[in-house]
Amino acid sequence: MADCAIGPRAAWSRSCAVERSGDLLTLRHPGGGFRRFHVVTDGRGLVAADGSEQAAVTVLGKDQIELSIGEDRYRLPATIAAAAKP
Repeated sequence: MADCAIGPRAAWSRSCAVERSGDLLTLRHPGGGFRRFHVVTDGRGLVAADGSEQAAVTVLGKDQIELSIGEDRYRLPATIAAAAKP
């Protein structure tokens, strides 16, 4: 399960189921809706697999991101790669 806030001004709750199959990540909302994302390794982390809305990823710490798309937000565990040094 993942923390999520579904819809405008929604409160955070640990109520979204997380499913992963290969590079496809599905986040299932408690009301029956869902969002799908592709896990990418080009520095973006996740990109929307469906629709025209763009996903935005914000690093919250060394092992967590916040994913926003439309009016939905998710907090997910993540492995954050160290920035390359010049």
